[in-house]
Amino acid sequence: MDLLARTTRTGRTGGGLAGHLRDPARVVFLALFALLAAGWLIVALDGGRFLTLESVVGIQQRSAALGIVAIGQTLAILAGSLDLSVAYLISLTSLVAAEVMAGQGGNVVAACAAVLAVSALVGLVNGLVITRLRVHAFIATLGVGLIIKGVVDHLYDGPAGEVPESFQLLGYARAGPVPVSAILWAGVAVAAWVLLARTRLGHRIYAVGGSEDVARLSGIRTSRVIVITHVLCSLCAGVAGLLLAARLGAGAPTVGPDGGYDLESIAAVVLGGTALAGGRGGVAGTVGGVLLLAVLDSLFNQLEVDSFAKDVVRGAVIVVAVAVYARRGTRRAT
Repeated sequence: MDLLARTTRTGRTGGGLAGHLRDPARVVFLALFALLAAGWLIVALDGGRFLTLESVVGIQQRSAALGIVAIGQTLAILAGSLDLSVAYLISLTSLVAAEVMAGQGGNVVAACAAVLAVSALVGLVNGLVITRLRVHAFIATLGVGLIIKGVVDHLYDGPAGEVPESFQLLGYARAGPVPVSAILWAGVAVAAWVLLARTRLGHRIYAVGGSEDVARLSGIRTSRVIVITHVLCSLCAGVAGLLLAARLGAGAPTVGPDGGYDLESIAAVVLGGTALAGGRGGVAGTVGGVLLLAVLDSLFNQLEVDSFAKDVVRGAVIVVAVAVYARRGTRRAT
């Protein structure tokens, strides 16, 4: 148990819980507030208003699906893995949801159960390919994603199925200024935070990501932990697929790749301070990273910035953030 405790603490912090878990989250939220202030000033000088009720609601709605996927991606990355199949899984689950709802007379429960079952199966396959066949997570999840893409492309040429109006409320209804989709995202984030901070599985996720060999010597079934994180990550992608089906009113075979949810989710996780090598980071930083990207998009849209400049700035922000985290980690290590 002493070795497990040392492994967990080292995997999480590398020398201090506050140093590695809190600082990156604090930095990304400070950057978020600075961006909000700068955006308000820039738009005001341009003769417009930035933080209107409409723009705030839009930011929340745009960030919800990406945020849910990024939470799942956080769990996988913390365990030292990642998932590139989420974008294609989102497309598949949106189609499954819409098709089941159309075929079952709008049966939302059956559709949600089908989506969660398909998502869990994909996550299980990802985890087993990584742990049993010893295929690197990048290749394994990319391969599974391409298999899903092939199936979807073969079966669908365009939108399919139909979502009842009652379920579409998930994508558009609001409680005051807060969309229901944002509440769903907040619920997923809180559940993931509790999992990581208050459960034995959470400690083991950090331990496996910090050092899989040491975690194994500590008695942790590392393969089981990796499989569980991939199942949870795929379940999050399935929930995002349900949300997008509610917004579109149907399933769409390209909604996941078109939204870039695979790389965007990884970017948000890294931007929030979670190390790609695993073992360091957390949900709070990911939430900040998602909001930062959403606010940046909203600002670009209001200023009518072209897509090329958007990608350049977003890429530069991510590179600078990772460089800052890396330099801070090097200084602490020395």
